[in-house]
Order: sequence, then structure tokens, then C-alpha cells
Amino acid sequence: MTLPFPLLDPRERHHRIASPVSGLSLFLRHLPPTGRPNGRAVLYVHGASFPSALSIAHRFDGRSWRDDLADAGFDVWGFDFLGFGHSDRYPEMAAPAEAHAPLGRAGPAARQIEAAARFVAAHHAIARLSIVAHSWGTIAAGRCAQECPELVDRLVLFGPIVRREGEASDAPEPAWFPVTLDDQWTRFTKDVPAGEPAVLSGHHFADWGPRYLASDPGSADRRPAAVHVPGGPSADVIDAWSGRLAYDPAALALPVAIIRGEWDSSSTDADARWLFDRLVASPVKRDVKIGRATHLMHLETGRTALHAETRAFLLGE
Repeated sequence: MTLPFPLLDPRERHHRIASPVSGLSLFLRHLPPTGRPNGRAVLYVHGASFPSALSIAHRFDGRSWRDDLADAGFDVWGFDFLGFGHSDRYPEMAAPAEAHAPLGRAGPAARQIEAAARFVAAHHAIARLSIVAHSWGTIAAGRCAQECPELVDRLVLFGPIVRREGEASDAPEPAWFPVTLDDQWTRFTKDVPAGEPAVLSGHHFADWGPRYLASDPGSADRRPAAVHVPGGPSADVIDAWSGRLAYDPAALALPVAIIRGEWDSSSTDADARWLFDRLVASPVKRDVKIGRATHLMHLETGRTALHAETRAFLLGE
């Protein structure tokens, strides 16, 4: 099924499928292999603030993360959670942010991943696929892999959010919240140590930023221009850092790779050690730390190392 959205690549195919929420649909994008097909599929799960087009599919200097995987023979898929990109918005996002509970929490999000994964598996007539997830998306992907072990063969957790022992907050979280380009630039650059050269190019951000705003049709009508994103991911992160992670790493009986940046304050050495130690059922597990990189490594100079480590793990190298 082809949809009226701009193609990021002439070989790309778009699909829309029913979501677990009645009346709302999910958007998926598919790039077939550009190298010798290996008969395997990868589904990318995005994080809390920007969709698949701005992450795995976005080209920096003419090349994207999915290009690397497609060259290795994978069918590469990305999908947008409800409330992001080309997937449907929750009706509650039209109401004031304080009017509803946070939208898109890990449980419902895991069911969205499952719907996308089952569609991809059926599309290729395969039993299982691999998942690559980023940031908050690792929580939802971990839960999906725990609940549907027959569906996932390998799991890459890039910049995973894990359990910490902070104090719980009683402050209510909004249903959704706005994200401006200034918000993103601050978040993307805050972890680079003082005196170190930038790892995210201003030139690249100047191209990425307008595309980000365009991912929400209503962004241009707001002052300042802002993308509205569901509040559930933020609430899940707060819960995780208050001792309540929405899945059990010990239940993951499949190969798992943790990949993170040296300067990632959201996925630290202590976080990676906690997660690695609790992957007790995983037959193969890796903890890879890449130097001079932050939580947004896929947008930075370290992205080629991220691509290489992901590719090697998925190929079983």
C-alpha cells in the first residue's frame, strides 16, 4: 500500500495498519535490501520525541542507518508510535495537556510494536524478526520481547533507559507536551563535555530541524513552532528512574546488545552494568560503549560506529 507521503528513498514502501487502539492506525516504512538479501527483517523502534523518518531513515551526508542495514541484506522497517510522525494522533491530544493521563505508556506501546512486528513477519512470511530500539523505545521493546518471545530473535538496546533507585514523584504528568527546536538542540548537545568539539553538526541540525517540525502538521501554527508528543514516554522514564521499570530484563531469553555513548547521561556505565547483570536468560549479550558519543549518537559523528556494531550483532558476528 502506497501512501501520499514523501518518499525518503525511491525504493521505499509505505504501509498503514490498524493499531491496538480502535479507530487509530500505525504508519510503517520499508526499505528492501540493497545488498544480497539475507532473508531477515529488522524493525526500528524510535524514542520519546521524534519518529522513524528523523532517526533510522534520516540521511546524514547522503547515508542513513537503514541504508547500512539494507546494504547488509536486511529488509529494514521503521514505524511511528501513535502520536508521532505519520501515525494517527490520539484524539486526547486535541484537549489541554492536563485534561488526560499520559498517552502512549509502555504497555500500550508494546502492543503497537507487536502489531507492527506481526505485520512485518507476515509480509515476509518469516517467524521472527530483530528489533533495534532507542532510549525510551527500549522500555516498550523490552516489554514486547518479554510478552512475545516467539516473535523476536535479536534485540539491540541503543541508549537504554533502565531502573534507577530515585525517589518517586507525585507530580502529575501531562497527556502530551510541546517540543521546540531549541528544546531539541539543548537536549542533543548538553552531554558533550565543556571544551570538547561538537559531535552534532550545526549544518546537519539545520537540515534536520525543519523536517522535525514538519513531522507534526500543527507545529507551524504554534508560537514558537513546536511538535506535540505523547507524555507517556516521559512518564515511563520517570517511573524507571524511580525504581519501576515496565519490563523484566531477566525474562529476555534471546541475544541482546546494549550500545551506548561514552557521554550518555541517560544510559550510564552504572545503568549498562545493571541491565547487563540482569540479562540472566540471554544466551548472548554484549555491552558496547562508543567513545565521543551521547544519547543521540545516531545523529552524531559516532553514528558509523553505531551502525557497524548494530550490523555485526544482528548478523551474529
